[in-house]
Amino acid sequence: MNGSASRCRRAWWLLAAVLAALPLAAPGFYLRLATEIAIMALFAMGFNLLLGYGGMLSFGHAGYYAVGAYTVAILTRKAGLPFASAFLAAPAATALVAWVTGFFCVRLRGYYFSILTLAFGQLIWGVIFKWTALTNGDDGIVGIEAPALLASPAGAYYFTLLLTGACVAVLWMIVQSPFGRTLLAIRENTERTQFIGVNVNRLRLCAFVLSATFAGVAGALFAPFDGSVFPSFAFWTRSGDVVMMAILGGMHSFLGPALGAAIMLFLDHTITAYTEYWPFVLGTVLLCLVLFSPAGVTGLARTVAARRRAAGRPA
Repeated sequence: MNGSASRCRRAWWLLAAVLAALPLAAPGFYLRLATEIAIMALFAMGFNLLLGYGGMLSFGHAGYYAVGAYTVAILTRKAGLPFASAFLAAPAATALVAWVTGFFCVRLRGYYFSILTLAFGQLIWGVIFKWTALTNGDDGIVGIEAPALLASPAGAYYFTLLLTGACVAVLWMIVQSPFGRTLLAIRENTERTQFIGVNVNRLRLCAFVLSATFAGVAGALFAPFDGSVFPSFAFWTRSGDVVMMAILGGMHSFLGPALGAAIMLFLDHTITAYTEYWPFVLGTVLLCLVLFSPAGVTGLARTVAARRRAAGRPA
């Protein structure tokens, strides 16, 4: 057990060293890709607090991602606030919207919950699309400028990496806390958890708000990174993307959704250079995983490692 923990710590330190040294070796394109992967990994891991740990499938999570992005865009471009103030306001605004919508959603179960989250997600999209005086509608808000320190690819990368790392650490503490363990109990058997005196709806609402808040932070990071925001950020297809990231990487693994985000974005940015039908490739990969490894890429890796250990070979 100690040897396994030691190997795990070495792997974490090696990963941290590689990520820290990436700007020294990677060309600009791959540095921007790594920054985008870090943002979407945070989005996917925050979403997985709801799906993988809480057992709640949301089809409207892109709405909260868009709230974070638009908060930064509106406050910097239209209200003239400093970037730091706008960035700090983004998760607060997202949490407020998530609390209002989640109050109704968490009272439902199964696909009723999923459909209501989809409805609220599309409601957020409709508000963004139609409220042209505030959001510029379909034209979006462009020209979002980050502070000079974050303007360079390396500066944006390190800022994103630092914020993402801090959020991942907070997520880890959440899932390892009594709250996270109780959330797992609710996922496995809601009725029995209620019988022992747990206020299930309250905990589900807390998980919903926390998950949406991390999505809002990811949106707030993406707005200055891309320099623009559009209503498509809140559309249901963006919610579908984050669901696929969680499933692809492994929704019952803490880091699985981050791996799924990396695979999806890498496929998107590399295969589109050769063909516009990259979703066909992604669909093929997902089909193979569902058929042969429903637990995702991380589940497949664990299965291979277990078989190697059983055969007497090192994992």
